Amino acid sequence: MSTPRPRPPVRRALRRLPLNAAAALTVVVCLFPVYWMVTTAFKPSTDIQSYDPRLVPGAWTLEHFRKAVGADGFALFWRNSLLVTLSAVLLALLVALGAAYAVARMRWRGRRQFMLAVFVAQMAPWESLIIPIYIISRDTGMLDRLPTLTLIYFMITLPFTVVVLRGFIAGIPPELEEAAQVDGCTRAGAFRRVAFPLLAPGLMATSLFGFITAWNEFTYANFLIIKQQDSRTLPVWLSSFQSTFGTDWGATMAAATLFALPALVIFLALQRHVTAGLASGGVKG
Repeated sequence: MSTPRPRPPVRRALRRLPLNAAAALTVVVCLFPVYWMVTTAFKPSTDIQSYDPRLVPGAWTLEHFRKAVGADGFALFWRNSLLVTLSAVLLALLVALGAAYAVARMRWRGRRQFMLAVFVAQMAPWESLIIPIYIISRDTGMLDRLPTLTLIYFMITLPFTVVVLRGFIAGIPPELEEAAQVDGCTRAGAFRRVAFPLLAPGLMATSLFGFITAWNEFTYANFLIIKQQDSRTLPVWLSSFQSTFGTDWGATMAAATLFALPALVIFLALQRHVTAGLASGGVKG
């Protein structure tokens, strides 16, 4: 029986050429706005307002970054965004971990209906709920408060966190926890000592998703924080570079670059773990 002859490298390269070209085009289309934002942040104002834009700045300046950092409320809004984002992510992880474990490991009536409700909540467009949430916040006296944003971001990120962690926990053999229980561990102790360390990729994936979602959210932050200026977050702060004379695009792009930097750094640092966590949580269980 003859073995199939391997394809020549040139033929394989030609077959992959359309896919590689499509991938390269996708990368260029997605990254060009980011590149334009960053280069505009370093351009002098005369180059930004020029009728002949350049892809590569002819001169570089840090004046726009100085103006952005020196703007009123920069440190305060940065603290607000960080506080709200981290609180929402940690709260979502804590609640989702218990819910995902209950769904993946225990058998109880209504388990399927619970997961169906989680999937429905994940698919629901949160922008459509802004008016009911505004009315509830107004009637309960929760307008213009950071805890309100924290609860909303927790609500937005919780369904995805439950789904991913449930699949990841289901992929861990229950025999590992049973062996730990035979050795004297309680059920909670077996989970903490055996299963929880194996959940690191899934926890990183869901944490990054929750961080980016809460960090970038603008609609609720702008709609629910109306009067209390000191409770606003960084996405709302970006709109402060508009005046009666127009928009200061240099300072706006510098502020947007500083705003995007934390999420970018965290994503690059956790990229491998996030990919593994999403893949494992999506295909197991």
